[in-house]
Amino acid sequence: MSDHTVLQVKGRVLVGPEDVRDELWCVDGRITFERPAGLAGEALTVEGWALPGLVDAHCHVGLDKHGPVDEVTAEKQALTDRDAGTLLIRDAGSPSDTRWIDDREDLPKIIRAGRHIARTRRYIRNYAHEIEPDELVAYVGREARRGDGWVKLVGDWIDRGLGDLAPSWPRAEVEAAIAEAHRLGARVTAHCFAEDSLRDLVEAGIDCVEHATGLTEDTIPLFAERGVAIVPTLVNIATFPHLADGGEEKFPRWSAHMRRLHARRYDTVRAAWDAGIPVFVGTDAGGSLPHGLVAAEVEELTKAGIPPLDALSATTWRARSWLGRPALEEGAPADLVVYGEDPRADVRVLAAPRRVIVNGRVIG
Repeated sequence: MSDHTVLQVKGRVLVGPEDVRDELWCVDGRITFERPAGLAGEALTVEGWALPGLVDAHCHVGLDKHGPVDEVTAEKQALTDRDAGTLLIRDAGSPSDTRWIDDREDLPKIIRAGRHIARTRRYIRNYAHEIEPDELVAYVGREARRGDGWVKLVGDWIDRGLGDLAPSWPRAEVEAAIAEAHRLGARVTAHCFAEDSLRDLVEAGIDCVEHATGLTEDTIPLFAERGVAIVPTLVNIATFPHLADGGEEKFPRWSAHMRRLHARRYDTVRAAWDAGIPVFVGTDAGGSLPHGLVAAEVEELTKAGIPPLDALSATTWRARSWLGRPALEEGAPADLVVYGEDPRADVRVLAAPRRVIVNGRVIG
């Protein structure tokens, strides 16, 4: 890692989709578009197509398929994301305390949603606070205070009595819990695979829904009207057929449902986009999926029919604005990724960063 305090990035600096500058400077970890006064000698120079550090808006650092991991494993996860160009993560639920990452100048910045809040025995073991509805408001308040402005609910999961996906929470409790989070200044998101929980959550005031594979022509207009964002995690939805195969014998109704959700996944995302629903990039890394998949998720959005420039914005300029973090702005942290070709022309370029710059330092 370079220790230069001044770094010049030149070529094509994509401050916005159409706002292209010739250069920027990184001085003491911050961006400036003014050449530093009194610069002695030559600054370290990086050339290429520069983007703001990519955003993974659904990622789990400190978590694997069994539950919380140790710090060495969490560090490897964060490094893998960083090396793929992901420099801002919304951690959508983790039982691990990863605050130590905030003290590392070489790791991505993390916006935490606290620990998942799920119904008793209705989620992956060792992941969530598993509670009953009368406890929901208290736990939402607790995680709102612990997180970085987000709370994560598990909105639906398999109900073994029904043998299929079903909503986790009664409407009244959801309304009270979301109101409590908003009172404390936090936004709320929810894991939702199926159809039946969506209307209650949106009408209760939720801010975002993860996966959202259950969107239909009945609920898409509601999401659009309320401005509720979705993070489709299509690289995760690709695993649905495998999951369905594993549950076929015991839960055939659930398996068939999962296959239907998978089969229409691209149509669902495109219909949401066409309706004006905000769509953002998230990989769901850290459960059963590896880290570093942000480029693959952007490409998946384009396969769903989202225009390439809009898919790119969903992991850069628009995603950062949605999360309240700066992009390539005067005085912003110098977190950017440099590519050898224009990623606006072909989003597959994102899979091969030429340089990753964190807090003004070239990594690697």
